[in-house]
Amino acid sequence: MSDRIRVRAEREYDVVVGTGLAEELVPMVGESARRVLVLHARPLAAQSARALELLRGQGYEAIAVELPDAESAKTAQVLAHCWGVLGQAAFGRQDVVVGLGGGATTDVAGFVAATWLRGVRVVQMPTTLLGMVDAAVGGKTGINTAEGKNLVGAFHSPSGVICDLDMLTTLPRADLTAGLAEVVKCGLIADPEILEIVAADPVAAADPRSGALTELVRRAVQVKADVVSADLKESHLREILNYGHTFGHAIEHSEQYHWRHGEAVSVGMVYAAELARLAGRLDPEIVDLHRELLGRLGLPLHYAGDRWPRLYEAMRRDKKTRGDVLRFVVLDGIAQPSRLEGPDAALLVEAYAAVSAHA
Repeated sequence: MSDRIRVRAEREYDVVVGTGLAEELVPMVGESARRVLVLHARPLAAQSARALELLRGQGYEAIAVELPDAESAKTAQVLAHCWGVLGQAAFGRQDVVVGLGGGATTDVAGFVAATWLRGVRVVQMPTTLLGMVDAAVGGKTGINTAEGKNLVGAFHSPSGVICDLDMLTTLPRADLTAGLAEVVKCGLIADPEILEIVAADPVAAADPRSGALTELVRRAVQVKADVVSADLKESHLREILNYGHTFGHAIEHSEQYHWRHGEAVSVGMVYAAELARLAGRLDPEIVDLHRELLGRLGLPLHYAGDRWPRLYEAMRRDKKTRGDVLRFVVLDGIAQPSRLEGPDAALLVEAYAAVSAHA
């Protein structure tokens, strides 16, 4: 059983959410392709082999490239290696890249597809909760540099996304929990029902076999699909998906990407909530709700209190900064996202104190 969620971007495509979805791959690759490159994370060699077998059984020339783990895959050197493989395989414009893995893998697969021959099709098969509800949907691709996260990339929508929830049954608990931060984010910015599901049973929300998590994934994907369909290239509305990410990305950079993305975003959302409260934009009760929901899921709420200079510098380099003016997505209420531009430095420091007091 599965749900299909339609995304209308520069091309229309489906995000399929359900279980037992292996057979969805071939129709998404399509009849025009001759060659398929499967980029997969290192722990997914067995799943990659099954995908290759399925594709070859349908007559495709299928090859695989194993990527380094997590954020270490998102480098120019890895991209260059993938381009070399595509060149040696005589990969044509009608051919297809498949991204099999978490958010880092789908970021790389999308960017490889966006840049080869100025754009070939990509099918995303996210295997983590974070990948399903965030990275694989929406067409944002990118790699990291020494100066920051995702500073080099392109908008390149997939031809389809396959969210097979069976993949989550073997996901480490910490990775599943981290992915729930992006789910909660979708609830805070757009869908209060998500927050109610999490509050009603945090244990079921983190159970990959539960109906609760299936519904959470479906709802989070729908939020992302709605926003992306209205604003593909982050000109205005799409920025709301960055809630918690300005401070969260700064944490990731400070920690040299040893923190999971969702863990950093969890603290980033608490920081943004505190900042909005200090600016007179958000009721204290909603700030408390952030801490309650994220904390009950086992997500971090605080960060070390001696890192402000490096965090501030990382935020100044963030993509969301405009003309050296820091911009934050904040809430004026549940499902009422807005922006806070150029907040006073004292507010920034005070919000930092609020998330570092118990670190």
